[in-house]
Amino acid sequence: MKGAFTGANRNKDGLLVSAEGGTVFLDEIGELSLDLQAKLLRALQEKEVRPVGATHRVPIKARIVAATNRDLAVMVEKGTFRKDLFYRINVVNLRLPSLRDRREDIPLLAAHFLDRISREHGVKFTLSDEALRTMMRHDWPGNVRELENSVERACALSSGPILHLGDLPTQLQQQGLEARRSAAAAGEPTADGTAPQLTTLADLERQAILGAIRTLNGDKLQAAKLLGIGKTTLYRKLKEYGIADPLREE
Repeated sequence: MKGAFTGANRNKDGLLVSAEGGTVFLDEIGELSLDLQAKLLRALQEKEVRPVGATHRVPIKARIVAATNRDLAVMVEKGTFRKDLFYRINVVNLRLPSLRDRREDIPLLAAHFLDRISREHGVKFTLSDEALRTMMRHDWPGNVRELENSVERACALSSGPILHLGDLPTQLQQQGLEARRSAAAAGEPTADGTAPQLTTLADLERQAILGAIRTLNGDKLQAAKLLGIGKTTLYRKLKEYGIADPLREE
């Protein structure tokens, strides 16, 4: 309420009040302290809140959707999550499987992220077949957030609209190379019917460095920061490659 504390120069509704029949999403509810858990429980149970500085209560009418990556039942047993709040919010329980257990969603999610990034940068990014196959094999311990970050990194490092294996994070690159070696050892042909060609980690490293410099229009300092290496290391690598002007290097 206005005047409740220094800087409160006007009345302001909280989230539960302003929802007014809508939905309030509480992300990572398992991180709430016990004190805040008690306050939330009281608000949900009584369906009203008392704004700071007010002498009256305000009714609330909102649907609550809560999410967490923790096992709340285990937290209840350990005493780190209130049992009464757990049963209050656990009316309809939806368990979302890990991304590795629903791999058919990977192309759809990757396409969604690519569409958003393409609109932001004005470049129509697409994944090469090999890059997509590698992403389909990855277990994604970080789930959708890891996938989104990997797609964003690939777009940032790519030297063109097609995202190749060398544009993906290092771990995925290594998995892709292992798949190439396995295919070569088994004598399996590639998609175009030719014998599989191996790419060394050194070649992938070279592609990543040149791609970052091109993406940043020749700014080597920013490219080094993006790649997570020192400026001296980047210049040493360019010297090893015998490249004076990365923007002209094919």
